[in-house]
Amino acid sequence: MKLPELKIGNKIAKVPIQQGGMAIRLSTARLAAAVANEGGIGLIAASGMSHDELRYEIRLARSLTSGIIGINIMVAAADFAEVVRTAIDEGIDLVVAGAGFSRDMFALGKESGTPIVPIVSSVKLAKISERLGAAAIVLEGKEAGGHLGTDTSVRDLIADVSAAVNIPVIAAGGVLHGQDIVDLIKAGAAGVQMGSRFAACEESNAAPALKEYYLKSKPEDIVVIHSPVGLPGRAVRTPFSAKVMEGPVPPTKCDACLKACKHNFCIIRALTRAQQGDVETGLVFTGEYMPKIDKIMTVHEIFEQLKAEAEAAN
Repeated sequence: MKLPELKIGNKIAKVPIQQGGMAIRLSTARLAAAVANEGGIGLIAASGMSHDELRYEIRLARSLTSGIIGINIMVAAADFAEVVRTAIDEGIDLVVAGAGFSRDMFALGKESGTPIVPIVSSVKLAKISERLGAAAIVLEGKEAGGHLGTDTSVRDLIADVSAAVNIPVIAAGGVLHGQDIVDLIKAGAAGVQMGSRFAACEESNAAPALKEYYLKSKPEDIVVIHSPVGLPGRAVRTPFSAKVMEGPVPPTKCDACLKACKHNFCIIRALTRAQQGDVETGLVFTGEYMPKIDKIMTVHEIFEQLKAEAEAAN
């Protein structure tokens, strides 16, 4: 199958692949721009960034590509609305919002004409999103990394959700190969979002030690923890995540970065430690199928492989 284009608002991606926004600071300008240069949609992970840092990353991405650049931001973040406004001020092409749901964000997008793309996991939220003005939705299944909204596979959700709405549905969770993309498009998806495959790529901003940790992970290493955000989260087992699964590891310092925090540990600091290569005391978010990835490739190599696999797919 020759992969179709993906249209969100007035933006058209030549390849229907959106790179997942992986926080903290795995998806920065270099990765997002590399994906955009291949014809996909590159996302900068805004969660945990200051507004100045986000402005810098968006401007840097713009200097590296003329392709489509968006941000991903946690709805659970205390400064969610301000982050969205900052990105819109910088002329971002779209805003993808997960880890919660906000009715208010659609008004922000409407004012500026910026496509708002919520991450949902049900027909109900898909319909609500469309009614409120979403330009598209990311439908995330249980295979996804990070915060989870369902225990159902995206493959079991896609047909019902895509039939229920008239906006593009981008399927996410467990997408690694061209055959996965073809299967999901045939089932009703307009495109796919891929995180894990890009977390361990050359342009990912993960420290080398974190990328190696991803490559060494085995299926039995993939666990689900309870995030302070109030949602389950999928991660690779580390000494820190093992500790968190046994009970709270209360933070010694709190920056009040979440609207509502369970305070069982500090998620921003734990994810930051992992991004910097500290896999002992860091939280390593991942998708269910990360153990299937066995080498670090460039974004260009990944796209070439995916397109070739899709062409050869049934």
